[in-house]
Amino acid sequence: MLVLGFSCSSTSKEESAADEAVVEGWTVVVSGKVGYPQAGGKITIQELNASGAPGWQDTIQLKSNYTYSKTVKLSAPGYYKLTFFDRQQVDFILFKSNVQINVDGNDARGFVEIKGSPEIDVIRQAQSIMAEAERSPTIAKLNEDFTAAVQAKDDAKIAQIQTTYQQEIAKTHEKLAEYLRSQPASLGTINLLQSNVLDKDQYMSTYVAVAEKLKKEWPQYAVAKEFASMVDRMKVLSIGQVAPEISLPDTTGNVVKLSSLKGKYVLVDFWAKWCGPCRQENPNVVRAFQKYKDKGFTVFGVSLDRNKKDWVQAIKQDGLAWTHVSDLKYWQSEAAKTYNITGIPFSLLLDPDGKIIAKNLRGAALDNKLNEIFAKK
Repeated sequence: MLVLGFSCSSTSKEESAADEAVVEGWTVVVSGKVGYPQAGGKITIQELNASGAPGWQDTIQLKSNYTYSKTVKLSAPGYYKLTFFDRQQVDFILFKSNVQINVDGNDARGFVEIKGSPEIDVIRQAQSIMAEAERSPTIAKLNEDFTAAVQAKDDAKIAQIQTTYQQEIAKTHEKLAEYLRSQPASLGTINLLQSNVLDKDQYMSTYVAVAEKLKKEWPQYAVAKEFASMVDRMKVLSIGQVAPEISLPDTTGNVVKLSSLKGKYVLVDFWAKWCGPCRQENPNVVRAFQKYKDKGFTVFGVSLDRNKKDWVQAIKQDGLAWTHVSDLKYWQSEAAKTYNITGIPFSLLLDPDGKIIAKNLRGAALDNKLNEIFAKK
C-alpha cells in the first residue's frame, strides 16, 4: 500500500444534482484501466472517514475496453479506496486534480499505478528518500560489519556500529524533514507525519512548521484544523515540558496529585488490568522500582480500568507497590484525555521538577536510563 495509513476525516459527496444544491465544492475524475478484469465482478469507490471506516460508496461500471471513470464531487481533500472485483484494493487521496489509477485487478498485490495526485507524489518521494538511505553503500557496509561483529561476539564493535548507523539514519530523517517542510499544504504530508515517519519529539519543529502552514493555506478544512490541534497537544507533552497535572482518586478514594511527587524521578505509567502488554511490562517496572526507589525514583500508576475490583486485584497480582490512581472511566479518563492517550502501555519519565525527560522506556531501556541518571549522583 502506498499511503501509509489514514486517520483524518474528510468531507465529500458523490456528484448529483441534489448534492450540488447543498455542497459548495468542485468535481474531480477518477479513471484508469484494469489489466485483468473479472467476469461478473464490480468496481467500488469508498470514502474513508476519520475512524478508517468507509463513508459513502458507489459502484463504477467497467467499460468494454477495460477502462473505468467516475466523477466525484468534493468540498475538502480526502482519503478514498477503490476495490476491484473484491480482489485488489487501492487507497489514494483526492483533492483538486483528476487521478488516474491503473491496476492489475486480479491480484491483491498486483500492479498499481497512480498518476495525477500531487498528494500521493509527496508520499512516494518521502518513501524514496528513506529507501535511498537503506540502499546506500555506507549502510550496506555497516550491515556487513555488524554481521561480522555479531559472529565475533565483539560487543564494543557492535555498539560502535549501532551508533554510526543511527547517525546515518538521522541524516536521512533530517533530509526528509526538510523535504516535508518545503511542501505546500498537502494531505500527503499530514498522512506521513500522522504515520510517525519522523519522531514527534526529535522533529517537533517540523510538525509545528507543517501545522502553521496548514493554518495559513487551508484554514477552511477540518483536516487541517485536526492536525494543528494534534500538534498543539503534542507540544504539551514534548520532551522538556512540565507534565500536565493529574489529580485522581487512589484505591482508597483519596485524591492524589502527580505534582505531590515533585522532588523525585517519576515514571507516569498508563496501564490497565485488561491490557496484556501492560501486564507483561509490569515485572520490568517492578524491578526498576525496587532497584531505585531508595535513590529518588517512584512510579505513578494511572489505570484505564472500569472496575475497581479488577484494578485493585491486578495491583496485588503484579506486586505494584507504588501510588495508583484512576477515575475508572476507561478511555474517557480525564488523564487519558489530557495526555492524548491512544494506546497503552504508555509512560513518561519525569525529572524532580516534573519535566518530561523520556517516553515509553520499555524493558531494559528503563533500567538503563535510571542507571544513567543515578550513576551521576
